[in-house]
Amino acid sequence: MSGVNEIRSIFLDYFKKNGHEIVPSSPLVPRNDPTLMFTNAGMVQFKNVFTGLEQRSYSRATTSQKCVRAGGKHNDLDNVGYTARHHTFFEMLGNFSFGDYFKEEAISLAWNLITKEFGLAKDKLLVTVYHTDDDAANFWKKIAGLSDDRIIRIATSDNFWAMGDIGPCGPCSEIFYDHGEDIWGGPPGSAEEDGDRFIEIWNLVFMQFEQLTKEERVELPRPSIDTGMGLERIAAVLQGVHDNYDIDLFKALIRASEEATGVKAEGKARASHRVIADHLRASSFLIADGVLPSNEGRGYVLRRIMRRAMRHAELLGAREPLMWRLLPALIREMGQAYPELIRAEALISETLKLEETRFRKTLERGLGLLGEATENLGEGGRLDGETAFKLYDTYGFPLDLTQDALRQRGIGVDVEGFNAAMERQKAEARANWAGSGEAATETVWFSVHDKVGATEFLGYETEEAEGIITALVRDGAVVDSVGEGETVAVVVNQTPFYGESGGQVGDAGTISGEDFIIEISDTQKKGDGVFVHIGRVTKGEAKTGAVVELAVNSARRTRIRSNHSATHLLHEALREMLGTHVAQKGSLVAPDRLRFDFSHPKPILAEELKQIEDIANAIVLQNAPVTTRLMAVDDAIAEGAMALFGEKYGDEVRVVSMGTATQGAKAGKSYSTELCGGTHVRRTGDIGLIRVVSEGAVAAGVRRIEALTGEAARRYLEEQDERVKALAATLKTTPAEALDRVTSLLEERRKLERELTEARKKLALGGDGAQAAAENETVNGVNFIGKVVSGVSPRDLKPLADEGKKQLGSGVVAFIGVGEDGKASAVVGVTDDLTARISAVDLVRAASAALGGSGGGGRPDMAQAGGPEGAKASEAIAAVRAALQ
Repeated sequence: MSGVNEIRSIFLDYFKKNGHEIVPSSPLVPRNDPTLMFTNAGMVQFKNVFTGLEQRSYSRATTSQKCVRAGGKHNDLDNVGYTARHHTFFEMLGNFSFGDYFKEEAISLAWNLITKEFGLAKDKLLVTVYHTDDDAANFWKKIAGLSDDRIIRIATSDNFWAMGDIGPCGPCSEIFYDHGEDIWGGPPGSAEEDGDRFIEIWNLVFMQFEQLTKEERVELPRPSIDTGMGLERIAAVLQGVHDNYDIDLFKALIRASEEATGVKAEGKARASHRVIADHLRASSFLIADGVLPSNEGRGYVLRRIMRRAMRHAELLGAREPLMWRLLPALIREMGQAYPELIRAEALISETLKLEETRFRKTLERGLGLLGEATENLGEGGRLDGETAFKLYDTYGFPLDLTQDALRQRGIGVDVEGFNAAMERQKAEARANWAGSGEAATETVWFSVHDKVGATEFLGYETEEAEGIITALVRDGAVVDSVGEGETVAVVVNQTPFYGESGGQVGDAGTISGEDFIIEISDTQKKGDGVFVHIGRVTKGEAKTGAVVELAVNSARRTRIRSNHSATHLLHEALREMLGTHVAQKGSLVAPDRLRFDFSHPKPILAEELKQIEDIANAIVLQNAPVTTRLMAVDDAIAEGAMALFGEKYGDEVRVVSMGTATQGAKAGKSYSTELCGGTHVRRTGDIGLIRVVSEGAVAAGVRRIEALTGEAARRYLEEQDERVKALAATLKTTPAEALDRVTSLLEERRKLERELTEARKKLALGGDGAQAAAENETVNGVNFIGKVVSGVSPRDLKPLADEGKKQLGSGVVAFIGVGEDGKASAVVGVTDDLTARISAVDLVRAASAALGGSGGGGRPDMAQAGGPEGAKASEAIAAVRAALQ
């Protein structure tokens, strides 16, 4: 048998030929079991199938499942590197029957695989069964021909499996391989069973019963099969080695570590190389499945794994970050079987490099301070808790690293004092929030965080998951339960719901338990990483501690993702078209639209806006993958990533890149690169279409565009198309000729308006010039025309006065126009020969006073005013006449 990849393929193909569906490995973060920190067995993804809550299209399945055991009760971290078979990450080969076949066929399938397909010698194999499971013992005799002395009955829970205190359970049968007499150890059940001679390679679980209560157990109507075989263990057997770290996969990773450090895997360095190889696998797969290093929850476990490997790299003499340089070797070995490693290569590489760079600074600084603090302590001494807390709080030196560094010198740490200092700091933080209004209501989330911790966000990878309600808040107070019709804020240990931030609105959906449903209308982030699901109980009663299913409104999230990614593309297109002065000043990413505010000093021309839209849609059509990386914020900005307005960034940031630039200095490089914690499409093509629907000013130097994407954009264009068709039908023309027809009609209208204006002027002036002259009067020796006119707009009164002055040759004209609203406008004109002694401004002010107005202004030859009392228009003409007298 050759390599690990071939063994995996033979296993899966064998069960496929025997009617099993090959099911891809589920993620390392369990979506359907909130009680688990990480997926630690092959059956985890089938839990709801076994319990009957979920139906699949197949009744037989086979998998190679990614597993991690490095947190909680399944924690092998400290043993890794020093034993032959402990790993943080491993692959579990398995076959499953959901009420199809049972013990006999399961034993037959297993025996034929390991003896015929894998070719293991029968005399090297022995099995265990639960002490009362006569059926399994008899089938082993019948199928494998094993004698009684090679079928060992075990009375402990080692050979009886249970999903929990209640639920499916059943006896097990384990298959052991004998590595030979030259290795110490005895068979299972013997005094020497902890030795390494007899190694378990496969466990067959016969899911036969259902535990109803602690005392009551009944037969399942459709018993099932769940098996698990460690790929690394069977590879060691098939490759003729006793140590898992001597199989081809680990030899390749250790060889890469040797070449990178220049240190052979011998002596004390042997364990360090093994730790690095194992932890490289665990770290890379966790990051690929959406876990990022943090100070809480799964992220904290990942950080511990990474830093343990990095500490061993430092022990090997590595002076520069090492782990990211080994990633290509891992991808060569496992990328074909697990393509998520290839897809997430950039994110994994950046995360490893960033974490190790930061860790080396922390390690150097912390070890120096630790040395100073403990220089007077000898073996058996104890570092005080206050100093340990100062190292953690001020310098970022974790407690477990302090303990590990001092353990080598035989020095302990006052953990109680450390915890007391931590509690005191939390109390001070809560006290600083004392206040009123919204700030006061936020204090509840500090106590919630202190009690239940931060929420694990799963939403980058999934829109459905299981969780446990850790807190319920109603009217600003923590409660144990809420009933139907009540509005509540729900906190769970892990969630796929995105909490509003960075302009992206919070998710909506449902949280449902065994007998209740909560309709979630919004999700917010409170305190230090607490996701708060705001909703209304529509059925039953929700209680703290309940296991729930969380389902994001998928259609709504899809639209939000499209709009968020489109915002990034529009941002870059604006910069490309208008200049690099364009910077985001605010945004809204909602399910129905996107809004983007940006700095720009003047309106965008229609041609420019069209080009911006075209540029963004060209990137959409590339259908390029959208990638994410984790980087130091300064490094990200130095590489050209744009920081978003109003966002607060920590030392580590997610960098989202999409598209490929086709011109300019960025040609061939990422088109858009921004710091962003939001959710995005997988590929730019998922956006579908970007349509800008409006552009305008919102403040001095700040413009706003609103746009639609995908289906909303399509509907918008469809509605526009329908309007054009309806317009064409009204105009009795085709849609293609509608614009020309409208242009022609508008020109006709403008011509008619001009003719109408001229006719009204002539009518106001009394027709032809001779008639107008006959209507003139003389006031104080001055020719005078004074008229109240209708149907003439205020802006046409001045041209009318100019025409009147021409007709008089010498004199004064006064026109009062009354509008439909009852207000009046007054214009007075004086010919040039009279302006030395008569001012149009004085005359128009007299008219304005009569109209109930005040003031008026202009030049001596032409002035204009107005007033609210149009009914006194004739009195205004009289007032001008009186002023002339």
